[in-house]
Amino acid sequence: MITRLWAEYRVLLLFAIRWLGISGVVGALAGTASAGFLVALDWVTTWREAHPWIMMGLPLGGLLIGLLYHWLGKAVEGGNNLLLDEIHTPQAVLPLRMVPLVLLGTLLTHFFGGSAGREGTAVQMGGALADQLTRGLSLRRRERRLLLIAGISAGFASVFGTPLAGAVFGLEVFLIGRLRYDAILPSFLAAVCADWVTRAWGVGHIAYPVLAVPSFSLLSLGSAALAGIVFGLISRVFAATTHRISRFFKLKIAYPPLRPLVGGVVVALLVWLLGTTEYIGLGLPVILRSFAEPLPVYAFALKLLLTALTLGAGFKGGEVTPLFFIGAALGNALAPGLALPMPLLAGMGFVAVFAGAANTPLACILMGVELFGHEAGLYFGLACSLSYLFSGHRGIYSAQMIGQSKHGLWARQQGQRLRDLR
Repeated sequence: MITRLWAEYRVLLLFAIRWLGISGVVGALAGTASAGFLVALDWVTTWREAHPWIMMGLPLGGLLIGLLYHWLGKAVEGGNNLLLDEIHTPQAVLPLRMVPLVLLGTLLTHFFGGSAGREGTAVQMGGALADQLTRGLSLRRRERRLLLIAGISAGFASVFGTPLAGAVFGLEVFLIGRLRYDAILPSFLAAVCADWVTRAWGVGHIAYPVLAVPSFSLLSLGSAALAGIVFGLISRVFAATTHRISRFFKLKIAYPPLRPLVGGVVVALLVWLLGTTEYIGLGLPVILRSFAEPLPVYAFALKLLLTALTLGAGFKGGEVTPLFFIGAALGNALAPGLALPMPLLAGMGFVAVFAGAANTPLACILMGVELFGHEAGLYFGLACSLSYLFSGHRGIYSAQMIGQSKHGLWARQQGQRLRDLR
């Protein structure tokens, strides 16, 4: 009896020790990369805001990014979707050049005033850096999947300062409706380590307000449910708009480097017509304002349009922080018509629009708790769950595979990638 137990638990102990070491290395690499990226991103953002005329150079920035990927980055231009494809069907170790390419491409996007985020950069750097361990450790295919998931979790956790959400994001993002539980330990260890390393470098994160929560009632829960449905529909609009703009540019412009150049002209012209730079870059000042004062009711739509144009045209970055902006501004706009406080609705939109667009409701619920306090957890849960459902089988990551359909209506779509759906 004791011999059998020791034989069983010896294997588990060795697995835990092995992945403690591997995840520690992954977390250190991803956390260091994210720290450097966040410092550089803060610098280019500060410089751009002090010199708004640089927006006129956005087409040039787009051309530089396009040429950079056309000459050096064809193998990694899939970005986040390439990572997900490698988890589903492992082919080859990700080229290390993915790291400097996405880093430089994102910094150029923000320097010249594109509307983009940062999670895509951190996730790609984390995944690519982690994958470099595959050969040195002689990992089998199953183990390489765990390594990539850990890298994704580490990148996400370190760039937002949310280790629990980061850990679950890596487990949840590649397969809609199912979690990869054999990766939970590597994912959690890598996320916690990456977050600690980023902070150890002296790099902090935005502090969001702890949200006050009203007493539960049918009216407040009904308002939260209605808001969640609206968040899901808008997340679907964002994903569809971005994909359609991308297809349009690919159809109309054969030479890839010209796509972000033309897109840069359109975005710069729109920003000039708007007469404000509030809707470019990360948009963090507007996000923070959404918790304190009413915003224009159209703010979410402008950010949605500019981000879809920026990313659809081929600029680099991520979708998540713009989705935070869209969701917070939308929640702010819904406040006058719903029986919930404006700050709470902004926080719900912050996480729920992302939940619907990325199809990661559990990670987003945890993110809400980590950023805004556990008191609002019930509202985050309801909003994220409904947003996830009402976004349908659509999302910002076309390589996501449907592991379990969201509703029996779509059961025939199980096992398909989102990009294959019509």
